[in-house]
Amino acid sequence: MKPILTVGSVAFDSIKTPTGEFSHLVGGAATFFSIAASFFADVRLVGVVGEDFTEEHSRVFAGRRIDLCGLQQVAGETFRWRGEYSADFSKRETLYTRLNVFEAFKPEIPTEFRSSPVVFLANIHPSLQLDVLNQVNSPDLVALDTMNYWIEGTPNELRAVLARVDVVIINDEEAQQLSGEANLVKAARAIRAMGPTHVVIKRGEHGVLVTRGERLFAVPGLPLEDVRDPTGAGDTFAGGFLGYLSSMPTVTEENWNQAVIAGSAMASLSVQDFGLGALLNLTKTEIGNRFQDFKSLTHFDAL
Repeated sequence: MKPILTVGSVAFDSIKTPTGEFSHLVGGAATFFSIAASFFADVRLVGVVGEDFTEEHSRVFAGRRIDLCGLQQVAGETFRWRGEYSADFSKRETLYTRLNVFEAFKPEIPTEFRSSPVVFLANIHPSLQLDVLNQVNSPDLVALDTMNYWIEGTPNELRAVLARVDVVIINDEEAQQLSGEANLVKAARAIRAMGPTHVVIKRGEHGVLVTRGERLFAVPGLPLEDVRDPTGAGDTFAGGFLGYLSSMPTVTEENWNQAVIAGSAMASLSVQDFGLGALLNLTKTEIGNRFQDFKSLTHFDAL
């Protein structure tokens, strides 16, 4: 089993959706990723929080396979985000983003983390992602998440990171913006030309499209009657995906595809409660059952 190093945000989220409203929930990209991945592999988290992040807040990590020795606590307030979703969850409006202590965050990778065989660079400034890559020792697999803000605002830094990673995990709009291609198959090919050998394109309720070289694998979205909060679903997908891959002794075509299902299963479970609620109460049995839901949705016998 290969431990995963992740570097990203630990935050407080305030969320309003058609099904309810909650404030001051522990969230952040690195948080959702780490908790999801910890069901499959050991996780090493590097991030920063403020003085307002108490021992009670830290309990979301308790009893899980997550090493927090890289989580710094400094003077000031923790990163805070507030958002509101439209009636059909298709749009999300950010009401405020307060970086607080995250604004001055400079990742310092603990010595014992630097030989981590798998690295996930969560959605942070590309220059910080590069800084992390300069501190680690030849990982077997590096995956990256980014967003339209960095694609538009820091294209040169982002291209420098892309040249050094194996996997990019982004949504369909980001893939189109990054590549300049409207067609997602063409977009994935253009992104691979920038350096990554694997491109994972998240399509929300429509599923996931994955390319490994010229090979394609697509997973549909699982139809859900009860969706409460999509916040963190993308990071949860990444955690399930990389966590499953890290649990495999070798990476084959079959378990690569299974990892995509693992990520999709974790994300589909996560959206059924607010914040981390679903993940914190999740069992291995429920994950296995959700795997079977995806299998039932897509399986058929060839003619």
